[in-house]
Amino acid sequence: MRLLQITASSVWRGHEQQIVYYYDAFDSKIEHQVLICPTETKLAEIAVSKNYNVHALPLKSEYSRRWIKKIIQVIKNEKIDLVLIHNSTAHTLCVIASLLSIKKTPLVFFRTLIKDIATNPLRKWKYNYKHLVKLICVSQAVIDVLGPSIKDHSRFTIVGSATNLDDFKRTSKSYKLHDELGLPRTTQLIANISAFVPFKDHYTFIKTVNILKDKLPNAKFLLIGTGKMEDEIKAFTKELGLENHILFLGFRNDISEIFADFDLFLFTSKLEPTGGVLLEAYASHVPIVATNAAGIPEVVNHNQTGLLCEKENPESFAEAVLTVLENKELKEKFIKNGFKHLKENFTKEVITEKMREELLKIHKNHS
Repeated sequence: MRLLQITASSVWRGHEQQIVYYYDAFDSKIEHQVLICPTETKLAEIAVSKNYNVHALPLKSEYSRRWIKKIIQVIKNEKIDLVLIHNSTAHTLCVIASLLSIKKTPLVFFRTLIKDIATNPLRKWKYNYKHLVKLICVSQAVIDVLGPSIKDHSRFTIVGSATNLDDFKRTSKSYKLHDELGLPRTTQLIANISAFVPFKDHYTFIKTVNILKDKLPNAKFLLIGTGKMEDEIKAFTKELGLENHILFLGFRNDISEIFADFDLFLFTSKLEPTGGVLLEAYASHVPIVATNAAGIPEVVNHNQTGLLCEKENPESFAEAVLTVLENKELKEKFIKNGFKHLKENFTKEVITEKMREELLKIHKNHS
């Protein structure tokens, strides 16, 4: 199999990390592969540092002629027989390139977003394009939203998120955060790591803290991340008088070093495709309280690897947090079962092999 992986994403998040996992894992297991990505991105930087067969070029438009020309050129010159697409803009560019090409190379789209496409006729057509032979979704929740707009459901399959256990070797407290924040080492840390965007539902996190502040006087609540709603959430925190209880730590490059310092991971997101950060909690031996919504129940088994709560229900979250923190046996059960669940289903090795097998099957059926 000769594979082209392509993304037009300029950010660095879980999906972009997964592209690196795939490229590294496939390198010795398939005949040939190429990566196309935007310049001046972390992905491009990593690709160059690792000597990937990469074509990095600037992207100014979803309909970039330069990108379309490059896609056609790479497919032809490097004899590509399967294209793995990693984001919506790349999907558009690949469909246009396919329309302009005589030889119709099979396209596969790895979809990781929960977003309805039914209101956009052009987008619906793009997802039903006949040479887009497979829609690999990161969870059943993604399929459930896309499903009504897709004519042929046999094109759906699932390959989940992955985490690298080598990146999360610390499974006991280092107290790095306690020392950095000037907190006694007995302080309980209850954390959330996510971008400040609407579906992450930081409002429910703040409301949960408001319920817990008097019940957990020895706790601090940490919000890690950045985003367009950060100032809005900080203002709401101040409005409720929670500035001394909730600490905003911004973007961190040391998540794997500090994760094990958390006593509990509180994840209030209400439209999560899978929640890759939940896998990092498992890896770091941190118990989870999360939302029973979207793709999260595909990662967290209620009362086995963590507790799931009704979305937008701070009372439910507060009760669950107290249940875990006050029951050492339950906490240890979640840590043990969560780590086992991760190793069996969501490690880099498990997921990359599952994707490779899926791509080989697609290649065999369309060659």
